Amino acid sequence: MDEFAIDKRTMRRAFSRAALGYDASAVLQREVCKRMLERLDFIRLKPGRLLDAGSGTGWGGRQLSERYPDAEVISLDIAIGMLEAAKKSAGWWQKLFGGRRQMAVCADVEALPLMSDSVEMVWSNLALQWCNDLPSTFVDLHRVLKAEGMVMFSTFGPDTLKELRQAFMGVDEHNHLNRFADMHDIGDMLVHAGFSEPVMDMEYITLTYDDVKSVLNDLKAIGAHNATQGRGKGLMGKTAFGRLIENYEKFRRDGKLPATYEIVYGHAWKPKPRITRDGAAIVKTSFRMNK
Repeated sequence: MDEFAIDKRTMRRAFSRAALGYDASAVLQREVCKRMLERLDFIRLKPGRLLDAGSGTGWGGRQLSERYPDAEVISLDIAIGMLEAAKKSAGWWQKLFGGRRQMAVCADVEALPLMSDSVEMVWSNLALQWCNDLPSTFVDLHRVLKAEGMVMFSTFGPDTLKELRQAFMGVDEHNHLNRFADMHDIGDMLVHAGFSEPVMDMEYITLTYDDVKSVLNDLKAIGAHNATQGRGKGLMGKTAFGRLIENYEKFRRDGKLPATYEIVYGHAWKPKPRITRDGAAIVKTSFRMNK
């Protein structure tokens, strides 16, 4: 058993339960989304249909609808509670900005129920870290994109919650945090999946807290529970929790406890095919008429 593999049922329940209060606590998710949106200023693409993969409560999708008013936005999330919360929020938004073409799909990003070559853009903000097989996920994202379409995403890198990870060491024998892919490995995955011109970069964002309970409560409020197969099945004991607090306190600076997030950004393109569906090579030629 891979102790870091995500239990999708546990994950789905956690996000559905957190949906109603998610927006009030998802400070980091919204900030990263804003930074991704700024990157679109340098992208010359006007999609007719785009997929918001891991759409959550729909805040990012609504920003995309405003940016691309003629586009159909497919909001896809594994948690039905998130899609229901998005539907409630979309009501006032649509009244303010007019009717948008929207479609909500409850499905796993790792098993997309979309036709091949059906969207011009795939957008995913802090969702891909919940995939058990990220290379295969990129292959499927490549499949649903049309030629010359783009995938743009953010996810967490290995240094995410490094303070909490170190604080948990030696507390008990269980796994407490997800495993996150390295930026360079993700870039390789994109190339192997058939994407071209991948652009990868990362940055650190640090949130600060008064105590350890506040760190854990923030993660719980956005549904980011420990959903790995190697997690403990019961509540943490008082002694173990005391060790966790003692270990985390070693990171206190200027009266605050830090929680560091490594944010990995990436985008890449689906190139035009080099062969036809029957296997014939596509060769570009240009002719000039001699006068």
